Amino acid sequence: MIAEQFKAAFRRYPTGVAVISAVGPDGPVGLTASSVASVSVEPPALSFSAMGTRSARAVLAAESFVVNLLGPASAEVARHFASSGGPRFTEEQGWAFLPTGEPVLRHALASLRAAPLHRLPVGDSTVVVAAVHEVFLGPGGGRLVYHDREFIGN
Repeated sequence: MIAEQFKAAFRRYPTGVAVISAVGPDGPVGLTASSVASVSVEPPALSFSAMGTRSARAVLAAESFVVNLLGPASAEVARHFASSGGPRFTEEQGWAFLPTGEPVLRHALASLRAAPLHRLPVGDSTVVVAAVHEVFLGPGGGRLVYHDREFIGN
């Protein structure tokens, strides 16, 4: 009962949207996350949580990843990375690769290349705290939020 109430409570709470991307053993991987938060400015650090999907396991095992903070132009990308089977990492979606190998979404509001400092398993998820090594600012303007199971951009 409390699990359903917990999910209902967070459906009422709008959050920002990110796609976390990395290079796994079989190529690029990514997942949509609505749990990204700033942890520290000095040193720069962020956090997010990921559930035990195949993509999440690859991101969690990676030595580095990119947290792509999404704006309204990326709503469809967020949908594709929130479920399996959709197109991923296509040039049409705006993906490129950093010199360090990680996929980066060119039209993200910002992309932060980071490396994990701590991984804390909690139930069926893992909370990651990561040091931010590089910040790439994309085009500003607009917002994309996840609210009540919908991606809403404006």
